[in-house]
Amino acid sequence: MKLGLNLSFAIKRWLGGGQLANVVKHELGMDLVQFTWDLVDPWWPAAARDAVAREYADAFRAAGITIESTFGGLASYTYNHFLAPTETLRDLGKEHFMRAIDMTAEMGVPAAGMPLGSYSAQDALDPGRREDIYQRALQSLVDVSRHAKSRGLSTLLIEPVPLTTEFPSSARDALRLMTDLDGATDIPVRLLVDWGHALFKPIFGEDANMEHWIKQCGNYISAYHIQQTDGLLDRHWSFTQPGIVTPQRLSAFWRDQRLTHQTYLLEIIYPFEQTDEFVLRDMQEGIKLLQSAG
Repeated sequence: MKLGLNLSFAIKRWLGGGQLANVVKHELGMDLVQFTWDLVDPWWPAAARDAVAREYADAFRAAGITIESTFGGLASYTYNHFLAPTETLRDLGKEHFMRAIDMTAEMGVPAAGMPLGSYSAQDALDPGRREDIYQRALQSLVDVSRHAKSRGLSTLLIEPVPLTTEFPSSARDALRLMTDLDGATDIPVRLLVDWGHALFKPIFGEDANMEHWIKQCGNYISAYHIQQTDGLLDRHWSFTQPGIVTPQRLSAFWRDQRLTHQTYLLEIIYPFEQTDEFVLRDMQEGIKLLQSAG
């Protein structure tokens, strides 16, 4: 398996490029990461934001750590972005992504991504409104891809999320988004699929399995978030906890689907109340379990 780390485990704990690079490289033994926007806010003033982001990137590069992509985190997920109910909010969502792309370019990282957004409770129940907002989102993504290309990025990523008020949520939704964008954007837009979202049984039922996702839209999947879950909520547990995503299941899927370059990015989110000592020890133990599964 090609393993990498989403840096969400580190937010509010290990800050600054030197300190975080030391944790990733020497405490956890990893050399491939996805940088979360929860460490550097795309909305910060550009000059200060980019200086902080470059400090992370330079320190990681010096430590021999590759930043594969940057990605929206907890703060970014809070907002409705491209599917918001008003044009003003949708434009702000588009600006959010473009600012993150600017930051990503300053870091010398080739890819950036986020969930597309979510509908309001009222719009989610109105098929006409959903379709109208979706069509506007497609055009916005084309615009964003043009900006990303101008800043030197090579790929944009969209993460399906497990709520019917969001889009895409199902594998069928994700396939529609990919086919609607195919050939329309200036750089490829691809999927980042989270195992904990795809295995969400309350919505997907019998289709809550990764084989279904591969069958529906496997050609468009560029990377995966992996997390331990019970399939009932979006847990983001460590693999030290019992659940339905065992390291052996991940390894078998990688082998059976003949994956080669689609990184498994470990995305673990700890309660803020948890101690730093526990988080570090738990991350170490979880990574060992994954590595031992091959």
